[in-house]
Amino acid sequence: MARETTQYYGTGRRKTATARVFLRPGTGRVFVNHRPLEEYFPRETLVMDLRRPLVMTDNAEAFDAHITVRGGGMNGQAGAIRLGIARALLQLNPDYRATMKPEGLLTRDARKVERKKYGRAGARRRFQFSKR
Repeated sequence: MARETTQYYGTGRRKTATARVFLRPGTGRVFVNHRPLEEYFPRETLVMDLRRPLVMTDNAEAFDAHITVRGGGMNGQAGAIRLGIARALLQLNPDYRATMKPEGLLTRDARKVERKKYGRAGARRRFQFSKR
């Protein structure tokens, strides 16, 4: 007999980070890459930011989140996780859209690092001008 578990899935991306979020009924524990959330993200601001969708929908203690995230840095990964959690919550209850949409939690942040151009010091920065 196969055991049936209810699970909600959401994908989040930001900069070069991609997060796969699985929400399962539980007690509010969050694991990122098989490590507890506070151990993976040492900065409290990032933890607060990525928990926002759960807190706004009053599901902070209702679900355990199992997250795999790859690419990017800490900020990009936290942003990707936040979007993934918000999308997973929409699968649970589409009515949450009215709560999360005005807060910008369902919007994919499309900003990425602009590539370096030839003849320039960076993407837009010029080399130092020398009159002589």
